[in-house]
Amino acid sequence: MSDFDGSATTAPETEHRFPCEQCGADMRFDPGADRLICDHCGAEQAIDRGPWAGGAIRELDFRTAIENHLPETEIEVTRVVTCPNCGAQTDLGEKDHAAECPFCATPVVTDTGTHRQIKPKGLVPFVLDETQARKAMTDWLGRLWFAPNGLKDYARKGRRMNGIYVPYWTFDADTKSSYRGERGDDYYETRTVVRDGKKQTVRVRKTRWRPKSGRVARFFDDVLVLASRSLPKRYTDALEPWDLSRLEPYAPDYLAGFRAEGYQVELAEGYTEARTIMDRIILRDVKFDIGGDHQRVHNIDTAVSAVTFKHILLPVWMAAYKYRGETYRFVVNGQTGRVQGERPWSAWKIAFAVLIGLIVAGAVGYVMATQQG
Repeated sequence: MSDFDGSATTAPETEHRFPCEQCGADMRFDPGADRLICDHCGAEQAIDRGPWAGGAIRELDFRTAIENHLPETEIEVTRVVTCPNCGAQTDLGEKDHAAECPFCATPVVTDTGTHRQIKPKGLVPFVLDETQARKAMTDWLGRLWFAPNGLKDYARKGRRMNGIYVPYWTFDADTKSSYRGERGDDYYETRTVVRDGKKQTVRVRKTRWRPKSGRVARFFDDVLVLASRSLPKRYTDALEPWDLSRLEPYAPDYLAGFRAEGYQVELAEGYTEARTIMDRIILRDVKFDIGGDHQRVHNIDTAVSAVTFKHILLPVWMAAYKYRGETYRFVVNGQTGRVQGERPWSAWKIAFAVLIGLIVAGAVGYVMATQQG
């Protein structure tokens, strides 16, 4: 078992390689810099953004995609193998017949078919390199109460982290909503009450309700939906916010030395989640439009039009450490350094804290008893 012991995933991944023109070694994208570098001979090469450099990232029509009418230029087909140990699916190159699973280091030989998917339109390049990502992770571990010191030391020793571009969908849509509800305005009445045998004047709050209806409109831009199931959604959601203004048109050069995971959440399912996000925001807009001190919303009817989408990749550093029989997974936002992971606990630290608490409580009780005596 390798030091990196990841959990199973069902998404295909691919790794892009760019040979150095000087020595032939694989070059890699240098996070935080706009270049490829060769760790073997030090050669540098500018990123080739292709004909889309400096241009806006083009959205695709949602209805056209759902009806399977996207042009073939928007589709890619990759060869997939499945890891017999952890179940991860990995893309093989045209001439490869075997590979090592990036999640558990198991040799993978059997070809299990092809994977057809919509090509990525854009990505946010890595800003943090592996050293910076590991520091962010170990600093995060260091701030956790009752985390085992051994795991902190184990993570700090330089075990490899994996830089992976995680798939997301973004959706744009124009919405117009009509609603029916009620507006509640507070008012106060003065009453005389008897308390402890004495009359007192008090103000009592009441609410006056009246019907309210109206319309709200909102254009949604880049509603972000995770398209992966490889990691718990609560981790990846907690890596937000992402600065999508830093999106670059997709270019394979950015993937040099990194991996890119294929999406598992299909487009229609992603749109369903996007609509849930939109509806939540529309409800907030409706309540604001109703106004008053309280709102009751009985019905919202939303017309959605001009729905477009794009498949994008966002940078995540990932590590999983097996420590004393338990696997702990950590993810680091490769753009901001924000960290999330499974919460490790140290049994002896908790026991020691409980013991100290009991000693302090006993000492306080003894002092109070002495003073009363």
